[in-house]
Amino acid sequence: MKKRFGIDIDGTVTRPDSMVPFLNKAFQLNLAYEDITEYDLLPFVNVPKEDFTKWFIETEPLIYSESLLAEGAKDVLEKWTEQANLYFISARSSRLLDVTKNWFTSNQVLYDHIELVGSHDKIAAAKKFEVDLFLEDKHDNAVAISEECKIPVILFNTPYNQDPVPERVIRVNNWQEASAWVNQWMSGKPATIK
Repeated sequence: MKKRFGIDIDGTVTRPDSMVPFLNKAFQLNLAYEDITEYDLLPFVNVPKEDFTKWFIETEPLIYSESLLAEGAKDVLEKWTEQANLYFISARSSRLLDVTKNWFTSNQVLYDHIELVGSHDKIAAAKKFEVDLFLEDKHDNAVAISEECKIPVILFNTPYNQDPVPERVIRVNNWQEASAWVNQWMSGKPATIK
């Protein structure tokens, strides 16, 4: 029986720096990806929360349709379709399902299911789909999913997720490292990152 992988989209399958050009243009900033040292973007833009929220909701479809695929993601995901069912579980709002599916189609990324939960709490979806492994870029999501679901979570290393992680959360720097860890894990050998 195939394993089930839960996979976040933004900052995991898409490049984690995808948002930076949109922030710079909209708020006349000069941020570099490395400057984004926390997940919450509000402190970087210096506008009232309501204004930022309004801008984000209006701009989300464009951001998501133009986000670039993370290097190596497509090849790894394609290989994984032979050994696992791929459930993409995202905090995106369900109103963005068409935009999301169009992005997957135009980037030729295969999937078994896309679940847009509308919040960062992905635990219920991970349990509902009985995923065996999760891939994420948001630190507190990775920790919560690993602890609540008792599964390994691969955390893609970014400037905004540098807090310590528990044993079941595995930091990787790229999709090749994720693939190497998953291959070891799938073979039943103790999986480590060198």
